[in-house]
Amino acid sequence: MSHANISHGMWASYGLRIHPATVLAWERGEGAPDERELTALAGALWCAPADLLGRPTTLREWRWARGVTSPDLAHQLGMRRGDYERMEERGRWSGNARQSALLGQLLDIPLPDLLAVTGRADKLADHLRSTAKVRWQAYAGPVCAMVPLPRERVEEALRRINEEYHALMASTLSWSASAPAEDKSGPYLDGVLDRFWTLLGMN
Repeated sequence: MSHANISHGMWASYGLRIHPATVLAWERGEGAPDERELTALAGALWCAPADLLGRPTTLREWRWARGVTSPDLAHQLGMRRGDYERMEERGRWSGNARQSALLGQLLDIPLPDLLAVTGRADKLADHLRSTAKVRWQAYAGPVCAMVPLPRERVEEALRRINEEYHALMASTLSWSASAPAEDKSGPYLDGVLDRFWTLLGMN
């Protein structure tokens, strides 16, 4: 299908006049359609908006991928439309725990991605780094509060992280007294969030 045909399809079906050169620019990654344009583009190509987005990385992209309008989503979340749209625009989620869980359900966002788009992944990673270094039991409560999964599953993942980290530290120190422990522990701590999701079978 030519860019001219796509442009015509967007105009005929959705009333949007988009120049073929603009469609070409989108294809080359030199620009991006807005919400209405994305819907029209997907319609002209006989596909879903999600097929054009790739892997969503923002709350707005997840909403677009699911074909949900911001007024509808705000209503289902029990928020004012303006408040929700400001969160999307600023990339800062300030919903409460109930709204956060509901957001994940309404947009079918996997848990790791949900924590990322709602800005809680960094805090979780901080807890996990502390879990690795000290007694994991001290961080079971805060982590379980952020990760709505059976407590025993989460605690097992925390225990494994703690054991793996200390085993790594022990092997590093026994390998060479002159090598700083951070040489090997640093990369583990940097990737601890991914390791956590892997242990939970979610990565």
